[in-house]
Amino acid sequence: MLKKLFKSFRSPLKRNAHSRSTPEALGPRQHSLQRGQFSRNAVNVVERLQHAGYQAFLVGGCVRDQLLGITPKDFDVATSATPEQVRAEFRNARVIGRRFKLVHVHFGREIIEVATFRSNHPQDESEEDSHVSSRNESGRILRDNVYGNQEDDAQRRDFTINALYFDVTGERILDYAHGVHDIRNRLVRLIGTPEQRYLEDPVRMLRAVRFAAKLDFDIEKHTAEPIRRLAPMLRDIPSARLFDETLKLFLAGYAEYTFDLLLEYDLFEPLFPASAAALRHNPEYTERLIRRALANTDDRIYQGKPVTPAFLFAALLWPALPARALQLQDRGMPPIPAMQEAAHDLIAEQCKRIAIPKRFTLPIREIWDMQERLPRRSGKRADLLLENPRFRAGYDFLLLREDAGEKTNGLGDWWTDYQDANDSERRAMIRDLSSHNDEAASGPRKRRRSGSRKRRGAGQASE
Repeated sequence: MLKKLFKSFRSPLKRNAHSRSTPEALGPRQHSLQRGQFSRNAVNVVERLQHAGYQAFLVGGCVRDQLLGITPKDFDVATSATPEQVRAEFRNARVIGRRFKLVHVHFGREIIEVATFRSNHPQDESEEDSHVSSRNESGRILRDNVYGNQEDDAQRRDFTINALYFDVTGERILDYAHGVHDIRNRLVRLIGTPEQRYLEDPVRMLRAVRFAAKLDFDIEKHTAEPIRRLAPMLRDIPSARLFDETLKLFLAGYAEYTFDLLLEYDLFEPLFPASAAALRHNPEYTERLIRRALANTDDRIYQGKPVTPAFLFAALLWPALPARALQLQDRGMPPIPAMQEAAHDLIAEQCKRIAIPKRFTLPIREIWDMQERLPRRSGKRADLLLENPRFRAGYDFLLLREDAGEKTNGLGDWWTDYQDANDSERRAMIRDLSSHNDEAASGPRKRRRSGSRKRRGAGQASE
């Protein structure tokens, strides 16, 4: 069906009312941008390419953000030079990528990304034989290395607000797609036919949401209309690419609003299927916990504090975990092994959608494992837990669960007091723990059946 749908778009990129064949050139009196606002290294790259006889411009997000008064995080250059020609001009450059060849020019820690002007994507068999651009049967672009001129490049960019070119020599903005108009009206609008553009690359649906959240823009109605229907196409995107896109969605300071938009456009389920199921089965708790985690992440970013994807993914996936652990306990598995096995299975399933690297999946599991261990405080356990390198993350996660409404019999307050207490106060706190409170479960733990585990004699209290 998708192949038939895509073939109905015979023109590679139909221009809409918001694209033009010649750009509107806005001079210095028509905008506020000056070359001095941009990275000196980026300006130098543009000028060196121009002196070598190529066209070159600052392009995309850095131009858009400067118009909005936002400090750009990076600076991109678009040029008529091929990647090999760019590399020949800079000793500190290297070509990267297969799907989309780029050149990274290194200036210490700063990287200036240089892209050759791209053209429209061929659709018939003979053109695809060139191997510079290819699609799968649904129309998704697998490679994107068809080079063209500046007009072609503007028309194949995704959103009008990203199709702005800044000429550092004349300090002009070249606007091919009414991008300045859409910036003024705070709209995220696709260039071309929205359905075709999403079929070419379904990740554009996530980008539309990301820009709307980041810039506090609305998604233009024609751009928004196909998203819910085409959202399942994200399941076919490589999981490694979705990991990168997910970090951009949630680790840029506007994660909570992004979550709202993902839910609104049915994009959350293709990314986090188990969490989406938890939202349906236990909506109040699941949404409250995820929102608090995302809001906390946003706050830390605004305060300049470090954030870790491990804690964020632990929170996004946690609502799906307790029920799975309880099912394993119902089959006779002890609480901690049940938690560990459920965590392993949940992460393995999630990694099929979003390829979370092992450097994050290990701490995710350790944070979850701490949720079963924190209630066990008798004897020397409390001090051993306090020395655990994952204690702080596990403790913070416990507070997050309590803040979302989980009942833990005051466990978070107990650990807060224990950290602040001196040695004698800690010993008194341990003595005051009744056997019931010592072994009371937090989260999915259950009492074991009588006689299920006997060590040191049959008279020992069951956990």
